[in-house]
Amino acid sequence: MTRLVGKTALITGAARGIGLAFAERYVREGARVAIGDIKIERARAAAAEIGEAAIAVEMDVTQQQSIDDAVAEVIGAFGQIDILINNAALFTAAPIAEISRADYTQVFDINVGGTLFTLQAVAKHMIERGGGGKIINMASQAGRRGESLVGVYCATKAAVISLTQSAGLNLIEHGINVNAISPGVVDGEHWDGVDAFFARYENKAPGQKKAEVAAGVPYGRMGTAEDLTGMAVFLASEDADYVVAQTYNVDGGQWMS
Repeated sequence: MTRLVGKTALITGAARGIGLAFAERYVREGARVAIGDIKIERARAAAAEIGEAAIAVEMDVTQQQSIDDAVAEVIGAFGQIDILINNAALFTAAPIAEISRADYTQVFDINVGGTLFTLQAVAKHMIERGGGGKIINMASQAGRRGESLVGVYCATKAAVISLTQSAGLNLIEHGINVNAISPGVVDGEHWDGVDAFFARYENKAPGQKKAEVAAGVPYGRMGTAEDLTGMAVFLASEDADYVVAQTYNVDGGQWMS
């Protein structure tokens, strides 16, 4: 099936993991894709592996000039941006008494500021061009509730859910649908870092937290990046034209709302 033929997408943080899985699936669905990432060499390698339907753009979502330059580069290469996925994010964990202001600032700058100001830059282009568009933000089940050791990250993802609602209500008058995906626990190389946080703060053996989390998923396993791609295709397609300001759980049954 090719549901995104003729569409162009910018995906942030797409040189690996979930973002790369989105890029690969979008190309299979007929889209052209820009892989935005601060690690440009890794992004170029990913784009080369995907093929001529993909390009790499250097992008630091904490810097407005970098966002603006990346958006302009994608428009220059493809003519327009029809779809944006705000996927770039950073995880952190610490007891409340040990959270540093530097850590707080960095994670909010990427997870919330990066989402807002990339969304803004692409929305301006979509409004000027006319014809609407689709914007997909990456939330998390962590944004649905607090967690003892994950205060800052949970707060950023709660902010993404709220921002999705506000932006969705504001931009639909221009035919721009803003929605979000809320994954549960997704396996991948990033989990080495997540597991290390919990090994440190909960005195667990390496790999123990990951095993415990996987066992707690009603579906019976952790998610994969590929498990999220179907929702990303749906929200970018015409089938989602009447879907506005929603956050969809794709988490194997971990959260019900």
